[in-house]
Amino acid sequence: SQDEKEKLTWSDRMPGYAANFGLILFMIMLTFSAVFGVIVYRITTAAALSFSTNETTRSNVRVTVTATAVIINLVVILILDEIYGAIAKWLTEIEVPKTEKTFEERLILKAFLLKFVNSYAPIFYVAFFKGRFVGRPGHYVYVFDGYRMEECAPGGCLMELCIQLSIIMLGKQLIQNNLFEIGIPKLKKLFRKLKDERTEPKEMDTNQSKDPQQWDLDYTLEPFTGLTPEYMEMIIQFGFVTLFVASFPLAPLFALLNNIIEVRLDAKKFVTELRRPDTVREKDIGIWYNILSGIGKLSVIINAFVIAVTSDFIPRLMYQYAYSQNGTMHGFINHTLSYFNVSHLKAGTQPENSPFAQDVLFCRFKDYREPPWSQNQYEFSKQYWAVLSARLAFVILFQNLVMFLSVLVDWMIPDIPKDISEQIKKEKSVLVDFFLKEEHEKLKLIESFIARDKKKHKSGTKGEKIRAASFCQFNRSHKGSFTSFSSQHTEV
Repeated sequence: SQDEKEKLTWSDRMPGYAANFGLILFMIMLTFSAVFGVIVYRITTAAALSFSTNETTRSNVRVTVTATAVIINLVVILILDEIYGAIAKWLTEIEVPKTEKTFEERLILKAFLLKFVNSYAPIFYVAFFKGRFVGRPGHYVYVFDGYRMEECAPGGCLMELCIQLSIIMLGKQLIQNNLFEIGIPKLKKLFRKLKDERTEPKEMDTNQSKDPQQWDLDYTLEPFTGLTPEYMEMIIQFGFVTLFVASFPLAPLFALLNNIIEVRLDAKKFVTELRRPDTVREKDIGIWYNILSGIGKLSVIINAFVIAVTSDFIPRLMYQYAYSQNGTMHGFINHTLSYFNVSHLKAGTQPENSPFAQDVLFCRFKDYREPPWSQNQYEFSKQYWAVLSARLAFVILFQNLVMFLSVLVDWMIPDIPKDISEQIKKEKSVLVDFFLKEEHEKLKLIESFIARDKKKHKSGTKGEKIRAASFCQFNRSHKGSFTSFSSQHTEV
């Protein structure tokens, strides 16, 4: 019948779900491909600059490659962010969610997943993957059969991670969160105004000479699209601040300064650039709370790995308390270097021109490996496994300690302050007393009505008894006439 509502079955929704899964996986792989492309750019550019005849260029190869690669990463992130936002909305629409709330939640999840991978993939690479798969002398890992995988600086990748995080975070906040928020609404407003002027015929009347009315000015403003982009900016910024704060401690300060500027820019945007939003009553911030909570828990684990794996904090502690002769850091660099016999280099990989006057038999490289005169030459040494065990133990200890402290602080500092909770209790007690007083007065009023009804009932019963007695007395008298009977009866 026409009144019967059509319902989408599981088979109807399956193509939409399959398209969502496939496209999201494709976009994640696209992000990884962009990161790999920047890695190839770093390797090839570093190799090209190393052959430069300019001494200054050769000495600043690492700085030049790092700075340009970070800028390329920032541009790619900004472009893909805009693309992923539009694709996430389209993917949510083809799912055909049942309610508006479900639509918003699915859209937020898709957009957050794509932007999370897009924003943090280059930083994750520098923090946990760069310099881990380079191999060793005589057995290096090559890209395209001619370029070695890039390595970290002699001091580690922590400083490069700090540079990468600071440039991406500050550039994303300055360009996307500030310039785009003001520039894009203005451009859309100008485009809509030009489009309306072309499509609508010009009417020659007397009103053209007057100033436009306020509703005409409001109509030219950009429609309000919701608070999802505003929340997404803060969530991504919260990830930058918390996930890698161990490598860039100034991130909270820059986030605070950005938010101070953001408040004023958003105020100007909502007042002068956007139409008035429709008010909607909400219980809480919805799925954003779960995302914030998840990022907070993930940040503990990631910071633990940054301290344990990316930095030299654990190897230094291990050397000072386990391998040092006098309990100092003297000899730490020599302890982290392994030996390699240059005669074991593959043919065609030896240095063409040696800067040393005499032949070199052994060279040193940063790793924990057995020396060439050992029975298990170039295998990982006992120190490597000891440091690895210490790193994993630190991650577990750090994670549990921070989680315990967070639970302890949550228990010690309640969500509602003590004075406010006491005030709430007083208000509740006053409200209960008021209700009890009202009920007591109602009960008294009901009792008074009942008593009045009983009194009326008793008085009515007594009058009936008097009338019945007088009538019986008249019937016993034999001397009365009909007239006297009627008069007596009337009197009674």
